[in-house]
Amino acid sequence: MPQEELHFGEGEPFTIGVEEELFLVDPGDGHLVNTGPDVIEQIGELRSGEIKNELHKSQIELITGVCTTAREAVAELCELRRAVLATGTGVVACGTHPTAVEGDSQFTEKRRYERIQEILGDAGATPVCALHIHVGMPDADTAIRVFNGLRRHLPLLEALGANAPYRHGRDTGLASARELTLRSWPRAGVPRAMADIDDFLRSTALLTQVAEVADYTFHWWKLRPHPRLGTVELRALDTQLSPRHTAALAAAVQSLAHYEARAEPVEGPPLEILDEASFRAAREGVEATLPDEEYRLRPVADLLEETIAMVRESARELRCDAQLDDLSALLADGGGAGIQRRACRGGENGIDGVLEALVARAEPAGEGYDSTDRILSSG
Repeated sequence: MPQEELHFGEGEPFTIGVEEELFLVDPGDGHLVNTGPDVIEQIGELRSGEIKNELHKSQIELITGVCTTAREAVAELCELRRAVLATGTGVVACGTHPTAVEGDSQFTEKRRYERIQEILGDAGATPVCALHIHVGMPDADTAIRVFNGLRRHLPLLEALGANAPYRHGRDTGLASARELTLRSWPRAGVPRAMADIDDFLRSTALLTQVAEVADYTFHWWKLRPHPRLGTVELRALDTQLSPRHTAALAAAVQSLAHYEARAEPVEGPPLEILDEASFRAAREGVEATLPDEEYRLRPVADLLEETIAMVRESARELRCDAQLDDLSALLADGGGAGIQRRACRGGENGIDGVLEALVARAEPAGEGYDSTDRILSSG
């Protein structure tokens, strides 16, 4: 990778940017519609952020600008979501569409996506939606330090972010069925630790060569340095039902990155332990037991309490401590997976009731955020 493509340190450190992938649906019944390119054509000029096509025509991606706080980023996402809804198309915010089957979704006609389709084959037939969180890095050395430090927190974050219990019309038995899809993709799991930026660049160049892909953006790891943007990007989370949950998770990632940049480096778990813990998180969500630093299995609630205490000072410095505290509300909700399962079991319509609930929650106004970056209520 040429030196001119390394953009660490060009912006304010520890700023945040968020990308939210959404399913496009018929607002009447919640079923997928392949209208992504048409929707984008209908959207007028945006005050901030971007809205882009995704791998499937039944998806769309909302991208914030560079933001100072998690609250600001999520307020911007809400404004972008309103722009999509104003076209008359519905959206659903979760990791997997509950009822869509293979063949319902069409690939977007773009050379990059055509190449991905060639690589994935049937593994790419089922669309998935993720929440990607970028944190700005002051320099390349800090980027690698933060990347290595965040690896050990991946399972906890994945458990909190699990929001995809249904796929192909049935309960998968997992809190995040998106994991089922991603485990069939290459270069999409937990990455190894890196010794330094040179190690990362060498590894990236070799993998790009062997995979016969254009560049490192085809490396879909759950966590990666992003030199062109000057960030570390966490890609492990499902798209969230609630803007409040999104803000809480964004605050957690931003605070953890800030903490790991300053803390003494800790040797993380072996890759095979992280991979197993990642699957446990996807299977059980907030009900999971995950390994602590001594490899004892402990409840997510206990690990979360310790993590919040650990990063409290960073959260205050970043002005996101209120959003960090909302992780407790997310936990009490049962995460997105818990909300979806209650919608299925609590009504008369079964999984169709899940779709109804997802469509009803698409409008962000009731969730407590508005475009002036103000929290109005807890939703």
